[in-house]
Amino acid sequence: MLSGQKPLHTISARKIGLFNWIGLWTLYLKEVKRFMKVWLQTVVAPTFTTLLFMAIFSLALGGMGREVAGVPFGTFLAPGLVMMTILQNAYQNPSSSILISKVQGNIVDVLMPPLSAGELAFGYVMGGITRGVIVGLAILVTFFFWPGIEVEIQHWGLFFYFLLSGATLLSLAGVVAGVWAEKFDHAAGLNNFIIIPLSLLSGTFYSIERLPELAQKISLVNPFFYLIDGFRYSMIGRADSDITVGIWMTLGLNIVLWLLVYKIFKSGYKLKP
Repeated sequence: MLSGQKPLHTISARKIGLFNWIGLWTLYLKEVKRFMKVWLQTVVAPTFTTLLFMAIFSLALGGMGREVAGVPFGTFLAPGLVMMTILQNAYQNPSSSILISKVQGNIVDVLMPPLSAGELAFGYVMGGITRGVIVGLAILVTFFFWPGIEVEIQHWGLFFYFLLSGATLLSLAGVVAGVWAEKFDHAAGLNNFIIIPLSLLSGTFYSIERLPELAQKISLVNPFFYLIDGFRYSMIGRADSDITVGIWMTLGLNIVLWLLVYKIFKSGYKLKP
């Protein structure tokens, strides 16, 4: 026995309380460091793409002092673009992280530590939320200095609710997609044919009042519409829907998806041999 080393009989097993805070924090840091290590791709690139959207649509549709919902077109467009980018990035982080771990065969390194199903779910989801919020706030700060756009938050409670609710919803969906997908084509297909169309056809670039009645009814069953409309209302004070309905719908979807993600990790579906 080396000098200063405790005898083996005096070493006790480390006790973990109700929550494995160290393990949970480690998983969360892994997810954050993963996307921050390539920040040009994960933070700067989507921010730059969103600014291009703003520039193009402002030039094409915002000329001649055009107003939508009683505000300049750029001011109307900004909240929708911010939320759309938050949704897409919150989804991409856990979906790509879990899928890459499965393909490379190192998902076992996450499943072996003493982390409960709830802790695994929370760690992955918080990583996606963090990426979505960082990108969204980076765009929002940029819009603050953009000519012709008035960035003003009128309802702080609703601002934070829809910001976090949207990021949580898509981060949970990203976990489900990452576990379900068996190859990159599967994950890309979900993103290209479900996530992106739902976000683009959710009132990001227009008010649904301009749509035919049937298209308006279809929009009202799109959860992305309520996230974007509620987030826009928190900033410009104008909404195309009942904000209360949006709150309850998004809250309900988050609860359902959380239970599904918990069940997935609890059962080891497509994660354990």
